[in-house]
Amino acid sequence: MSAVRRLRLNAFLMNTGHHEASWRLPESDPYAHVELGHYVRLARTAERGTFDSLFLADGPHLWGSVGQRPAGALEPLTLLTALATATEHIGLIATASTSYNSPYNLARRFASLDIVSGGRAGWNVVTTAGAEAARNFGLDAEPAHADRYARAAEFLDVALKLWDSWEDDTIVADKASGVWGDDTKIHPPRHRGTYFGVEGALNVPRSPQGYPLLVQAGSSEDGRAFAARYAEAVFTAQQTLEDAQDFYADLKSRTRAAGRDPDHLKVLPGIVPVIGSTEAEARAAEQLLEDHIVPAHGVANLERLLHLPSGTLELDAPLPADLPPESAIEGAKSRYTLVVGLARREGLTVRRLVGRLGGGRGHLTFAGTPEQVAGAIERWFTLGAADGFNIMPAVLPSGLDLFVDHVVPLLRARGLLREEYGPRRTLRERYGLPRPANQYTASPV
Repeated sequence: MSAVRRLRLNAFLMNTGHHEASWRLPESDPYAHVELGHYVRLARTAERGTFDSLFLADGPHLWGSVGQRPAGALEPLTLLTALATATEHIGLIATASTSYNSPYNLARRFASLDIVSGGRAGWNVVTTAGAEAARNFGLDAEPAHADRYARAAEFLDVALKLWDSWEDDTIVADKASGVWGDDTKIHPPRHRGTYFGVEGALNVPRSPQGYPLLVQAGSSEDGRAFAARYAEAVFTAQQTLEDAQDFYADLKSRTRAAGRDPDHLKVLPGIVPVIGSTEAEARAAEQLLEDHIVPAHGVANLERLLHLPSGTLELDAPLPADLPPESAIEGAKSRYTLVVGLARREGLTVRRLVGRLGGGRGHLTFAGTPEQVAGAIERWFTLGAADGFNIMPAVLPSGLDLFVDHVVPLLRARGLLREEYGPRRTLRERYGLPRPANQYTASPV
């Protein structure tokens, strides 16, 4: 008998909420983004809702204007280490760039988080688009899209060698003989490649999960190919059920073609739920947030995404007809295509597009009652569009409180979500994934 398919829920936590105007509401603390207590509360709320994991995004540059919203962020692996001591069950996922890190240091940091948390670490692998980040690391321009993904592939291969450089039973701890560990079970990578040279073994033992859960968030052609080869969860932005179904089917097919079990890759679209006791109340809450958007900020962000000179866009006009195709974009290719497609499909002016993007930057925004939100989640889950969802509350902490208190019980009643965590402890176990065998000791197939 096959196991019951369960919904995977990840809490995507962003300072005062995903809506760019969330910090302006009376209930919001404009300083919350650098307060540990704020994140501890959110993590415990998500754990009360039996979420599988929580996620902190990151980037190696100051994004946008500090005039727009709370800017800057605590370094996520540092913050997640603190949250590991404040929680027991929930997985802890952080973004880290393969373009602006070295494999040895990053592999060590994720292995350390996995050990400290008892096997709850996850890595959202990103290649980092944008000239701003490149210039922070001595480059004049961002590397080409294909080059970033080639570097990312080698980075992952090296990281896997490092995480496997200790066999699981390397530590002997034989006090009588004076032997602490078995040197024959250490496997230095001795890697020499196009981008990296890494000689020695990692300086921490193999962690409880073997590897952290590997997450990926790019939906371009290169991103999908990378996900099919490496990813165990994919965060994606989809505006319609049909687009989500197409993406889901394509990614599962690519994963199978790469020789992997498609069930070992979980697809989690993002959803920004705005919840009210009635639909009218939810729509009013959504409108209140949109009314607090400063249009100039939204236009500047949109021009940056579309690679347009400042001052190109007019608020009450549509997007220019002569925008370049995705193939000409070196930055966030899939998000570029999603935003342009949304504007063209719905005939949005720049003003209306800015309003639509203010809540989730291209992720699906859904305003409704708890029953309507639960129904939308169930529909996408059962109709082959998602294995779960990246829950992105528009306002924090209130939006997460509303979801856990009013939507989670409905998902449980529909048999989609667990009532309690149960005996499984690692993040991989929560996602229904096996612990990876060590590549140096695995039996040949």
